[in-house]
Amino acid sequence: MVSRPAGSNPTGVFDAPAGPARLSEILLASIRALDAAGEVENACRLAGQACVALRRDDPAAARRFDALLHRLTRKLTW
Repeated sequence: MVSRPAGSNPTGVFDAPAGPARLSEILLASIRALDAAGEVENACRLAGQACVALRRDDPAAARRFDALLHRLTRKLTW
């Protein structure tokens, strides 16, 4: 295990408690990483799928993926 200073967060993922909220944070960070790597289309597809999957059980998380999707679609070139 790598030790790091308290409060440091190299992945940009929030320290949410384990469970669905934490998974949403991990997926958001992963989608942002895809975007940063130039994989905007794949990032959009995952953000859209996450939004649909969460819309009934966790509307707040679904809105976060929806907002990310709308930001990402501006970068599409097709």
